[in-house]
Amino acid sequence: MTAGNARVKQARRLSRRSERSERRLFLAEGPNAVTSALAAGCVVEVFATAAGADLVPGAGVTLVDDRALASLAEAVTPAGVVAVCRFVDVPLADAVRGDLVAICADVRDPGNAGTVVRTADAAGAAGVVLAGQSVDLYNPKTLRASAGSALHLPVAVEPDPARAVEAARAAGLTVLAADGAGEADLHGLPVDLLAAPTAWLFGNEAWGLPDDLAAVADHRVRIPIHGRAESLNLATAAALCLYESARAQRG
Repeated sequence: MTAGNARVKQARRLSRRSERSERRLFLAEGPNAVTSALAAGCVVEVFATAAGADLVPGAGVTLVDDRALASLAEAVTPAGVVAVCRFVDVPLADAVRGDLVAICADVRDPGNAGTVVRTADAAGAAGVVLAGQSVDLYNPKTLRASAGSALHLPVAVEPDPARAVEAARAAGLTVLAADGAGEADLHGLPVDLLAAPTAWLFGNEAWGLPDDLAAVADHRVRIPIHGRAESLNLATAAALCLYESARAQRG
């Protein structure tokens, strides 16, 4: 077994969350993700096929064959390049330092979690917290849905959602809980409230926020449903809330 193949075998184990957590390493797949990881300075090693090496010019790569590269990639059609990277999550205090923050409590779907990170980044948020039993930030689907934002936007991982809320409040943020049973309508919120430093609190896709967690927010805010839809997708709801704050904060 060559040294390169031995490293591929080691890297392949990072497909398991337990292995990622123990080694604090993850796999970034595809040229966009690898380019973002290189810019973030978290890359340990880049594996690429001969064709894939051209997708990340200037990066030192370990050349592997198509079969070895495919063993590292989750995608059905691998994009030719995969990088082993160091974890990039930040301490909780760093993720809630700013005027706009998203806190996700028990968000289990990687597509939703990654899209919330991407949306928060687009809205100009200072950070995101994945709290409670939320999906692994380094799940390949989460990373792919974040479209690179997870590699440069400060994201914290906090096991206790209540502690995340306390940290946001300690940082001077007003906590607004997105809650279908909320007493306030998103479109009726005072501009001065939306313009204040804010942490939006979002709950699980299926059951939303537990009452005890929603109760610690400063306000519980509902998004009006004008048609017959039962509810909104979590990532869509997060986009509406974050952009309402972003619009107000930018005057």
